[in-house]
Amino acid sequence: MILILDFGSQLTQMIARRIREEKVYCEIHNGNIPLSSIDLARVKGIVLSGGYDSVYSKGAIHPDRRIWELDIPVFGICYGIQLIAQRLGGLVKPSRKREYGRAVINVMGGQLLNGLSKKETVWMSHGDNLLKAPKGFKITAKSANSPIAVMENPQTKFYGVQFHPEVKHTEHGQKIIQNFIFKICKEKRDWTMKSYIVEELKRIKRQVGHGKVLCALSGGVDSSVAAIMLHRAIGRKLFCVYVDHGLQKLGETQRVKEVFGKKFGANLKIINAKKLFLSRLKGIIDPERKRKIIGAAFIEVFEKEAKKLKGIDFLLQGTIYPDVIESVSIKGAKVPIKSHHNVGGLPEKMKMKLVEPLKFLFKDEVRLLGQELGISKEIIRRQPFPGPGLAVRTLGEVTDEKLKILKAADFIVDEEIKKAGLYEKIWQSFAVILPVKTVGVMGDARTYEYVIVLRAVNSLDAMTADWVKLPYDLLGRISSRIINEVKGANRVVYDISNKPPATIEWE
Repeated sequence: MILILDFGSQLTQMIARRIREEKVYCEIHNGNIPLSSIDLARVKGIVLSGGYDSVYSKGAIHPDRRIWELDIPVFGICYGIQLIAQRLGGLVKPSRKREYGRAVINVMGGQLLNGLSKKETVWMSHGDNLLKAPKGFKITAKSANSPIAVMENPQTKFYGVQFHPEVKHTEHGQKIIQNFIFKICKEKRDWTMKSYIVEELKRIKRQVGHGKVLCALSGGVDSSVAAIMLHRAIGRKLFCVYVDHGLQKLGETQRVKEVFGKKFGANLKIINAKKLFLSRLKGIIDPERKRKIIGAAFIEVFEKEAKKLKGIDFLLQGTIYPDVIESVSIKGAKVPIKSHHNVGGLPEKMKMKLVEPLKFLFKDEVRLLGQELGISKEIIRRQPFPGPGLAVRTLGEVTDEKLKILKAADFIVDEEIKKAGLYEKIWQSFAVILPVKTVGVMGDARTYEYVIVLRAVNSLDAMTADWVKLPYDLLGRISSRIINEVKGANRVVYDISNKPPATIEWE
């Protein structure tokens, strides 16, 4: 694999995406993770990500010292190249002019830039400048503001670029990444879903042994794929529990009964926990508290059921990579974007150990995995649905009244998007209910009811997303139906925010 060490850049996950696109496996870990915890025999190359710190600032994160002594190629990006320079005798100083955005570099050869033109458009984002390369390094590119845009030392296997090759704004960034992983690291394009299944089934069997596993089944893509994967690995030792917490889509509980009852039979149990969840959420407005309360309530229900079943040692969750990246502060000082109920929302102490076969997969990879496992298109093509359910689409306090309004509105959104033939072409489309009411007129009478927001975005992996330009006539039909058919809503608005700066979900 390729090991990516993260030093706080919001673009680190894009490095992983670019490497995975080449059918090469990679993992992201904390920038200062002890290398003793990594199986270095598997590592063919190491990438040092960008970061928002200066390498000289107090508290700046540095990698394990062993990295400078390994006989493994190291590729520094932005902050990463400055780490290499600082450690090996180069000179890094604050820049008089911060370089941000597109820039043109003059290419002067080198292994990293092999096959590129003499002038290349790249994406810069740095406040410090690398002014002197360490001894033994060759400068292979420069820009108007960066005297050392690329440097490398093939003898010691250290390479670095001052810009971001992982973003699409760098015209031939993928070629630079290809040069590193194939020409320098000698990696092979051998990471496929078939190979992942073989290796993951072995790992699951080793982890679980003769133990029993409780599956937190939601009916969504991730938990469904995880459940089928575990069922293939351990068969009847898997027990699925679906929690009817009242925060799911309209008719979801019945759908789960029909779809998974056939597959798991008596090993599927449906728990009515609506009162528990709504009572815990009463009066709660803060999104992070909602997520943590929901995460804790889930575990409470699962541990109670595990006790009844006896001999349950493990809890299966459909955690995917974006959940981990957004929930956990990889750098240490970086603030998490939000706690996902199955990562940051978990209590510190749990009686069961976690089994997470999708933990290092992005959403599109989970769909491919489901396809390889023979899961029906109806399941694997479902749009993503948040683990905390409609609680994070019900802004402000979650009440039974607001949930009923939201479920009815969301059902109309789903129905109209499907009728328009857009459901599988859109990453996510849904309704949100705001904690405000507005004045309206219906049948010559004044109304004072809730506002519904429509949200539709396209994405590849949920790390970035663009709002969808839905046809006006479709927006009109959705709005008209919600206002006419959903009692309690009298206004509909459309969210045209990208991620970043917004997130896909409102909370």
